[in-house]
Order: sequence, then C-alpha cells, then structure tokens
Amino acid sequence: MVNKKGVTTRRQFVKNSAGLAAAVPIATQAVPLDFFSGISKTTFSMSLPDSTQSIIGQYGPWAAGLRPSPPRLSLRTHRDKKLDAWRKEALAKTTELTASPPMGAVPKVTVEKKYVYDGLEIEELSWQLPYGRPTKAIFLKPEGSTKPLPAVLGLHDHGGNKYFGHEKITITSDGSNPLMTKHREQYYEGRAWANELAKRGFAVLVHDVFTFGSRRVHYEDVGETITRYQFDTKGAQDAELDRPEEIAAYNAWASNHEHVMSKSLFCAGTTWPGVSVAEDQMAFTILSQRPGVDAQRLGCMGLSGGGLRTVYLGGMDHRVKCAVPVGFMTTWDDLLLNKAFTHTWMIYTPLLPNYLEFSEIMGLRAPLPTLVLSNRQDQLFTLSEMQKSDEILKEVYEIAKASDKYQTSFYDGPHKFDKAMQEEAFGWFDRWL
Repeated sequence: MVNKKGVTTRRQFVKNSAGLAAAVPIATQAVPLDFFSGISKTTFSMSLPDSTQSIIGQYGPWAAGLRPSPPRLSLRTHRDKKLDAWRKEALAKTTELTASPPMGAVPKVTVEKKYVYDGLEIEELSWQLPYGRPTKAIFLKPEGSTKPLPAVLGLHDHGGNKYFGHEKITITSDGSNPLMTKHREQYYEGRAWANELAKRGFAVLVHDVFTFGSRRVHYEDVGETITRYQFDTKGAQDAELDRPEEIAAYNAWASNHEHVMSKSLFCAGTTWPGVSVAEDQMAFTILSQRPGVDAQRLGCMGLSGGGLRTVYLGGMDHRVKCAVPVGFMTTWDDLLLNKAFTHTWMIYTPLLPNYLEFSEIMGLRAPLPTLVLSNRQDQLFTLSEMQKSDEILKEVYEIAKASDKYQTSFYDGPHKFDKAMQEEAFGWFDRWL
C-alpha cells in the first residue's frame, strides 16, 4: 500500500505490476515466450488467410511495396561486383545506420572469482563500459587445458526475462536459481549449453548485454514519472529482488519500458542494434584476449534474442570465423506484415531494409562459415518466410562461391534450442574452428 509519505511500498508495487503487461498493448512489449503457451498453434501458424490482411490492416501491402526488391545493396543485385568491394560498401551502410555509440578503449577486466565446477575452470568477470553499471560475465574452459583453445562468445536470449542474463545459458554451481532451471528446461532441454560446449574443448564467454542482468535498468534510476510507482527508500531496492513474483513484476515493467528505451536511443542518434552489437564486439575483443584463447579461431552463437545478436555480430565483425544463429531468421516482410508484435525493439535499424534483407545482414560475412538453425512451428516467425530467408542466404553464398560454408536445418517443434540442435551446432564449430 501507499505509506504516509505517498510512496508505494515494495509489496504494493509487485501487486500493481502484476497486471502491467496486460494493461499495455502487445505491440509495445517484448512478449515473453511463455505468452504463447496458452494460445493455439493455429493462431500463429500464419501465412494469413487473406493477403489483404496484416498486423497493420490494409496498410500492409502498401508498406511492403515501398522497399526495392531485392534491396539496393543486396549481393543478388551486384553479382558482377567483386565480393570484397560489395561487402565494403554494404558493411559501411549497415555500420552507418546502426550507428553504434563510441566504446573507447578495451576496459580493464576484473576477475571477481575463480574456481572449478563440473570439470570446468570458471572465472566470474566484470568490466566497466563508458555507460551503465559494470558488465558481469562468465568465462569457461576445460579444467587443466594448457594449449590455446578455439573460443565461442555465447549470446544469451531475451525470453521476456531481463532480470537475468548470462545465467540463462551457464551454470556455475549445484544451487542454480530455480527460475533459470525452468528456463533452461523450456528452451534448452535442460542444458546450460555454454557449459556443454566448453566441456567439448572450447573456451566460452557469456556476458550480460545492454538492459539484461547486471546491465538492466533499475526502477530507482528512472524516477516515478516513468515507473508510476516507487519503492520506499527505507525498504528493499531493485538490486534486492529475489522472489519469483518480484522478478516477474520487474520483467513485466521492463517489457513495457522497451519502447521508451528504443525511442530514447533514436533521439540520441543511435539504435538498439547499434548499442547491442557494440557491447557484443567489446565482449568479443575481451574473449580474444583471455589467456588460453586462440584469437584466430573465434565464433558466436545464441538462441532467439541471442540469435538476433548473432546475426548483427556475425555479419558485421569478420573476426567471427564461425557463426550459428538459432531461432532467429526471417524476412523484413514477415516482421512487417505478421510478427512485429511478438518481437523486441532490439531488432530494428531504421532504413536498413532499403539496403539489405534481414538475412543479408548475416550474408555480409560470406564466405565465412554460417549455420542457421530454425524450428518449423516457431511461434515467432512464419515458416514460408523463414524458408525464403534460407533461399536468399543460399543464393548469397553461391554468388560468393562458398556454398559449402552455409547450411540451414529445420527442426520440428516450437521456439527452442534443444539437444539435437545443440549437437549439430557443436559439430559445426568442431568442423570450422
């Protein structure tokens, strides 16, 4: 309840926040993946039954016709151009439009803890970027390894859960948070895949990215104007949230805050993809400099929001010798006409669709090895558009004379990165790193 000072207490905040997601239009939310659990698959299997229908009504066909097809800088329209010259031009335009903020020099990395768990040497790391709270990360490698190892930057998912970051795909003790145990059971068939990859002879770094985990936005930092509620300053603060209902309330609030963050970044002259890829590139640099890492054999991989981050990082940073986006490959038309309401604001770079198809961001890395893993019944995408993306990337790699470096696999089931998919991904890294 509200106390005598007119400040909402922690208990009342949690109670009020529980209904927050329902009070805000879905289009402004990064919808938690659990959102789909009670909805029939047929609702989201679209191809829409009527081509005049779209998530923006009769404006859909008009809007979809505004962009050139193929886009202006697609390799498919520049077949006679030398690959390096095309990539230089297309990458320059992508870099311009994503407008990443300056990151400065590589920050000092602090080893907070170091120990052995389940056959792995684990370091809990932190570093301070030019803005926000320190980034926390987990670095894993096989116990007793002495020679330089191939390494992978593990990119955690979004999942409608911003309270957590690296914990989604790593495990560092037998006392794992029950919420993260459930998360891994739902999306990773119970595996902390970063640990599993490290056990197979890789060094793996997983860091919290912008607005997640240690990098999340705290209630007390934004003021009552935007939260509408405020903790009693004598009571618990954001950093002390621990009960499932408190974390759920925070995730609902953070979901509703996404459109505010994205608009504010646009006003700042940058974009959400630009900020995310800059932070991921810095983490990639830190990974390349860790003792025991072979800086010439580096890759990246992630599911969902991590797959999205893999597209931007793998496409824009050619230090990434092998990339595996999982559960995130489609077309701009799929987002425009069918699915934007199911997705985070982290995707969108204004005007980029005029120059490259979404999958062609990944295509910027051709001829470097790329494996795309998708699910046929993925609630977040339309199957025909995922298949169209595959055809586009195949064509890009054919033009680059590197068809053997590209592969797509479709699995049955909803949005996930299960053990079978993980095994294929691990084999791809074995092959190319």
